[in-house]
Amino acid sequence: VRLVESGGDSVQAGGSLRLSCVVSESIYARYCMAWFRQAPGRERERVASSDLDGGTTYAASVKGRFTISRDNAKNTLYLQMNSLKPEDTAMYYCAADSSSRLCSRYPADFDYWGQGTQVTVSS
Repeated sequence: VRLVESGGDSVQAGGSLRLSCVVSESIYARYCMAWFRQAPGRERERVASSDLDGGTTYAASVKGRFTISRDNAKNTLYLQMNSLKPEDTAMYYCAADSSSRLCSRYPADFDYWGQGTQVTVSS
């Protein structure tokens, strides 16, 4: 299974970006999908996730600003990021878990990863 992210860029604080993650096979009813991010010197953290039952979960730091969605027909996961802050600067990764209906918050529980896309927010 291949995951390919895109959409990362350098933006000013307050700006918006939409990240995309195209999966090489159907994600419908198969994968719990999530976005993680990792800043230099920090642990990888879950930003948002999309469960198999349609539920979504967000980190407290992004709630109300970020929206995760999936287009099952296009095998694509999105992350709409609004009101970006400098502390959102990180490498963003898409991940898929084939064994759980509810997404874990731990990176080790995910089976497949993309290569990452860089988001840089300047003040």
